[in-house]
Amino acid sequence: MRFRSSASGEDSFLDALLGRTGELATFIGEFFQRFWRRPFEWRELLNQMDEAGTKSFVLTAITGLSIGIVLAMQSRGTLARFGAEAVLPNMLALSVFKEIGPVITSLVLAGRLGAGIGAEIGSMRVTEQIDALEVAALKPFHYLVITRVLALVIIFPVLTIWTDTIAMIGGYLESVLSTNMDYRIFINTAFSSLRFSDLAVDTLKTSLFGFIVGIVSCYLGYTVRGGTREVGQAAMQSVVISSLLILLADVVVVRISLMIFGDISQ
Repeated sequence: MRFRSSASGEDSFLDALLGRTGELATFIGEFFQRFWRRPFEWRELLNQMDEAGTKSFVLTAITGLSIGIVLAMQSRGTLARFGAEAVLPNMLALSVFKEIGPVITSLVLAGRLGAGIGAEIGSMRVTEQIDALEVAALKPFHYLVITRVLALVIIFPVLTIWTDTIAMIGGYLESVLSTNMDYRIFINTAFSSLRFSDLAVDTLKTSLFGFIVGIVSCYLGYTVRGGTREVGQAAMQSVVISSLLILLADVVVVRISLMIFGDISQ
């Protein structure tokens, strides 16, 4: 009996997972279907870009500064043991621009923006504000979903560049305090091995991460049913699911980029 109960529980979980995955796929299809249709909510798009971007500058700056300083401090001792301390700026730039900067920035933004979008749209759903907009034929999908997803697609690469820049400044400050390194040597060494394809692909892939955060958060908020408890669960699930999908998408993008452009040794 216990075995049957466990198997039944696994089947119900799998059915629920497949059902939610299918609903999300349908929601994504609806997004691309309605994306080209009027009305274009340009003002709301700018408002969402301001909400997602301007108010995240301090958070991402602190993130980048800590990444640069900590990475430089942790790596200096290891490189010094092998007599390779001079390549620290190069290692720092490769680590920050190619992987750590884009992924950590996207995960931090997923925590801030994903929960906010899921809770905001979810609250509008349970208080029947979305239903009222639909009755009034005001197309809430365009106003609430498309604008937020596009805002994150645009803002994520911008904030990633900002975070990467601050991280390099943090690494340089640590190098100055530790070895009094000249800034010209630091810059020349840091960017000696970086290719344009590395910067372009690893920065623009955050647009995909922004799309993931936006579409998942909007889907969970737009389809929530119940009361405030369900809204809180939707906000939590927005962060968890978005973070997991970002990590999975990063594996796929890196694999594809290596197949197309090769690694830095090539």
